[in-house]
Amino acid sequence: MIILKGTLGINDFKKIILQGEPISMAEETLETVADSFTFLKEFSENKIIYGVNTGFGPMAQYKIKDQQRIALQYNLIRSHASGSGKPIAPEYIKASLLARLNTLSLGFSGIHPSAVDLMATLINRNILPVIYEHGGVGASGDLVQLAHVALTLIGEGEVYYNGKLMSTSKVFQKEGLTPISVELREGLALMNGTSVMSGVGMVNTIRTRNLLHWMVQASSAINEIVQAYDDHLSEELNASKKHKGQREIAEQMRQHLNDSKLTRKREHHLYNGLQTGDVFEEKVQEYYSLRCVPQILGPVLDTLNNVEKILVEEVNSANDNPIIDLKTRQVYHGGNFHGDYVSLEMDKLKIVVTKMTMLAERQLNYLLNPKLNDMLPPFVNLGTLGLNFGMQGAQFTATSTTAENQMLSNPMYVHSIPNNNDNQDIVSMGANAALATGKVIENGYEVLAIELITIVQAIEYLGVQDKVSTATHTFFKEIRKLVPAFSEDEVLYPHVKSVKEFLLKSESAS
Repeated sequence: MIILKGTLGINDFKKIILQGEPISMAEETLETVADSFTFLKEFSENKIIYGVNTGFGPMAQYKIKDQQRIALQYNLIRSHASGSGKPIAPEYIKASLLARLNTLSLGFSGIHPSAVDLMATLINRNILPVIYEHGGVGASGDLVQLAHVALTLIGEGEVYYNGKLMSTSKVFQKEGLTPISVELREGLALMNGTSVMSGVGMVNTIRTRNLLHWMVQASSAINEIVQAYDDHLSEELNASKKHKGQREIAEQMRQHLNDSKLTRKREHHLYNGLQTGDVFEEKVQEYYSLRCVPQILGPVLDTLNNVEKILVEEVNSANDNPIIDLKTRQVYHGGNFHGDYVSLEMDKLKIVVTKMTMLAERQLNYLLNPKLNDMLPPFVNLGTLGLNFGMQGAQFTATSTTAENQMLSNPMYVHSIPNNNDNQDIVSMGANAALATGKVIENGYEVLAIELITIVQAIEYLGVQDKVSTATHTFFKEIRKLVPAFSEDEVLYPHVKSVKEFLLKSESAS
């Protein structure tokens, strides 16, 4: 059980979203939420407070009559529940719900405690509002997408329940749940924030770290397969460059290879004075996709660490408008709902994931091309050359998927389009950025799955199962459980799918 106190980290999201850990609200947190609601209700009397007794956006100049205040909130929710496209994945929805619950729990929103109670219940029972991919421009927060969350809380719309799409009212009746009754500004408080882009972003960071882990595993194994010299991973060489990420990747690879019987010492082969002649048969240095892994994945790691930092700050921040400050007993109007922080970090993340995908594709190409590796048959074909095809078909998939990632890596952060009668004249497109990044990450897993199948086929061909490092042998056995060694041509798409699913599941087990 995780007790929500207004502070959540990456591991909390992993436990709650991917491992199903239940949550509960700390008593002091609920008291803060109640105090915020009570204060705003009293403070707003005889004052003009945006979203309490005014219209919204460019219609904020219109005063709302007291008897119409509640209808205003319901109108906002229903009118903005206008998303389209495909529903986003359940883990993204649950993460978005958790992110919204957490920021509302800070006590800066003036929301009624019944709303946070119901949100916590929905998370624990895995009743998830349907949120569509299209709709958020990320300026007044994820208005359209969070409207679908608010729609569920008032008992309307649709939810995912036991993996099925059902009407909210039927599910609430079945589960004995009561919709919230809007008391003050619940509509605006629920909708006016960055929680969808942030929730999707948190899942993206978890999956990227897991993908990076497997990329290090694959890169280390390829260095073994080709019996590379290991000095490009040495502490001395990598310490001569000041980047923390590079040093950490090199250290991870050294740990992976510490008991390998295949990697070689340069001093044993090239520094011994025995090499003669004008042309050396063996490579003096490996191709960049093998030799420069710390320099390529180091920036990925450094970027990922910073993305995590920004996302954690965002989900633990007040990100709506106006902000109710209990300490100063004041209400402040501003733009904390603007999603530029998240949008920019998601663009950075998808760029480095695409670079990882490109590295995987180049390493795969190295294994498949005998003119490059000079030790494996074409396409790591364990059958009859000419008659069988090995991994030839799968390479097309890896190449096309990598190309898609390159196209998707164009930034969303700079694609602002004014809307809302030009009230929202510069926007973040944060939800779009986060969802596009999710697609890039998923593609990365597909390419890496093909690479790992090829690696284990190469180990099988060379017969070096007992010479590879313990770490490589461990994942060799795991992949072999899913994809038995094959020499005759097989239908490969089920194998690629099963390895991809294995890699994704490993994120929640780690």
